[in-house]
Amino acid sequence: MAAEGPLARLYSAWMSGDTEHPPYPVGLRLAGRSVVVVGGGQVAGRRIPALLAAGADVTVVSPTVRPALEGMVDGGELGWIARRYEDGDLAEAWYALAATGDPAVNTAVVAEADRRRVFCVRADDARQASAWTPASGRHDNVTVAVLSNRDPRRSARLRDAIVERLRDGDLADRHFRDHQPGVVLVGGGPGDPELITLAGRRALAEADVVIADHLAPRELLSELPAHVEVVDASKLPRGRAAMQEEINRRCIEGFRAGQRVVRLKGGDPFVFGRGHEEVRACTEAGVPCTVLPGLTSAIAVPALAGIPVTHRGIAHGFTVVSGHLPPDDPESLVDWAALGRLGGTLVLLMAVANLRAIADRLLTEGRDGATPAAVIVEGSMPGERRLTTRLDRLADAAEAIGVRSPAIVVIGEVVALVEPG
Repeated sequence: MAAEGPLARLYSAWMSGDTEHPPYPVGLRLAGRSVVVVGGGQVAGRRIPALLAAGADVTVVSPTVRPALEGMVDGGELGWIARRYEDGDLAEAWYALAATGDPAVNTAVVAEADRRRVFCVRADDARQASAWTPASGRHDNVTVAVLSNRDPRRSARLRDAIVERLRDGDLADRHFRDHQPGVVLVGGGPGDPELITLAGRRALAEADVVIADHLAPRELLSELPAHVEVVDASKLPRGRAAMQEEINRRCIEGFRAGQRVVRLKGGDPFVFGRGHEEVRACTEAGVPCTVLPGLTSAIAVPALAGIPVTHRGIAHGFTVVSGHLPPDDPESLVDWAALGRLGGTLVLLMAVANLRAIADRLLTEGRDGATPAAVIVEGSMPGERRLTTRLDRLADAAEAIGVRSPAIVVIGEVVALVEPG
């Protein structure tokens, strides 16, 4: 049975090379409108989420559907007519998809769509359809859709390249972007510039001023336009309080000058990053401040080294502790006695200088000396080094190879999953 009607004939002629007419691109506003998808398999599973996101009233016609679609049905997101397609199923449709594994059924769906003047996509043979589904992506308030003459892989590659550049800020136009003054606190991840979030990259592309910590992914700074002022936070007045006050002052002054200030920090700004102190300083000064979380080194660096901080049957929890103060320091807020008795995984940040004192204290408080331990130096960076040992040998082994900051220490049975010490 051949597809009938002027639309089907036109598209069939064009796809076979009998005409020079290309498809006419258009954006469909489907919110509240009926869309019928015939078929409940893999193709339907890929197409339906985007239709739902567009607000379409989707009905699936198929004897069976994939579990993911069944979950959407149970959740009230779409309707399901649990039978084979019948002529008349498109009576109320504005748009249709023929996505079964049966060419005869797909042909019948296209024929009804053509007769009812309903645009229809055919998954198994685009030449017989009146519409194509482009490779589409969305960033911010921009939708990108690419059609590439029956070459879906090329369309997808072009779509991905365009959306990636939009997300990275490479295609951003400063004259059209939303340039509201304020402060954006960005978590840069463990150090590798590829591990910053897309939102973080976009914030950098929109910045007038960037105040960067020394553990932030500094390679990204070389990509900033020449007009962006870069402030190296490590070169501000010394002393933790003095430096923090100067960072706060620069953020506030930047906002008052009508600038968009990005405060670029390593890891996640709320994990031993004093991020909330900066948010509070901005809030008290009436400065709008947005937080963009980052991959915390406490989890990301062990993961990149192949060490899971939890694992079924081995560790059902993990504890992240700052080791910047020795265990006997009266200002330390860490309950080392409890950590010595606690099972699971222990992750230490900023602990290199006090590693021997910390290991000794854990052993004194009852942690087994044979507990596997690892040190990852400059995790995710080109100079990364790894040491695997056991707790009672940890300090000596670290000193023997000259461990220096930044380094992440992992103590727990999960270390043995990678390389028993």
